Amino acid sequence: MSSALQGIRVIDLTNNQAGPSCAQMLAWLGADVIKVEEPGKGDIARTTLSDRPDADSLFFLTFNANKRSLTLNLKSAAGKEAFRKLIATGDVLLENFGPGVLERLGFGYPVLKQLNPRLVYASIKGFGSYGPYSDYKSYEPIAQAMGGAMSVTGAPDGPPTFTWACIGDSGTGMHCTIGILAALMQRQTTGEGQQVEISMQEAVLNLIRVSLRDHQRFGKPAERTGNQLGAGVPGTIYRCAPGGANDYVFIFAQQQMWHPLLRAINREDLIGDSCYETAEARFHNKDAVNTLIEAWTSQRDKHEVMKILAGAGVPCGACQDTGELLDDPHLRARDMILEIDHPVRGPYLVAGNPVRLSASQVTIGTAPLLGQHTTDVLAELGYSTGEIAALHEEGAI
Repeated sequence: MSSALQGIRVIDLTNNQAGPSCAQMLAWLGADVIKVEEPGKGDIARTTLSDRPDADSLFFLTFNANKRSLTLNLKSAAGKEAFRKLIATGDVLLENFGPGVLERLGFGYPVLKQLNPRLVYASIKGFGSYGPYSDYKSYEPIAQAMGGAMSVTGAPDGPPTFTWACIGDSGTGMHCTIGILAALMQRQTTGEGQQVEISMQEAVLNLIRVSLRDHQRFGKPAERTGNQLGAGVPGTIYRCAPGGANDYVFIFAQQQMWHPLLRAINREDLIGDSCYETAEARFHNKDAVNTLIEAWTSQRDKHEVMKILAGAGVPCGACQDTGELLDDPHLRARDMILEIDHPVRGPYLVAGNPVRLSASQVTIGTAPLLGQHTTDVLAELGYSTGEIAALHEEGAI
């Protein structure tokens, strides 16, 4: 079985999470992703939040599966020459450097376009390459703050709140993946590459469009509502037994689901009760609704609650902690939690590829060791064994 992006070569110059998550998705889809790293150092994420001194961090392993690692000193003449040869073979260049870094190295887009007119040049920036904030640096929480996500997250009487779902980093990475795939499709028609630019602020903004709609509906900034999902009742979290920190379920029942919910919790006596029969009535009496539902959920384990309600056609999800996710039988059955064997640290667990293609299957492997594929890639570029040895001596690789 062939892979969807078989034959596409991606040159990955990125660090940390936003860029690497994009490149990893392309690798999962079958592209040959060559991660270009500084000799002796590599991606800063290899040592970020390191959990053991003799191996790359789990953070790095999480975002760099299925790639090949090539070490190149892009400040040396020989390293630059090898990079030019690599560019000539590439389909995509992905970078998330600060503004002007590649230009100072002599590899701005006009230069790269001359080297390879078919190259798709993709950049991830905190605030883009132009505009009043373009020189500002950004990280996940900065993107969430500036993109508006924090302002609508949290309790109504609490401060703006950061979410650990990485919408600023991985969210930006997935937006960049879409842009790259679109540019590759257009290249089939035009024969030429183009620039793709993704701003972290704008990616987060795109993910809170519903809140922007609410601002225009009500004529004021969207407010924090905690766990309450709009005006839908029930539409929040409910405590379950035995009452631990994550012993909750989220239940959201629309009008047609109200009677099935009442039957599932053994409250058929309330069917037809004017206090609860319409969405408007339930919202007006939401405290009473939430109390009667939690009286039932609090006597049961969250997974039992989910099984009963979901089985009755009522949307309900257990609030699973990270340990439960790693052991989740559904995720395991769908190969979304996988055990990978690393040559240094041994087995570890990773989240799999959420994008399923029926005619394209990629086996998820481990992230590369620093420089693991340098000799192989240089040989593909035409370097002899002696020339590769000379590059080592010069410190170019």
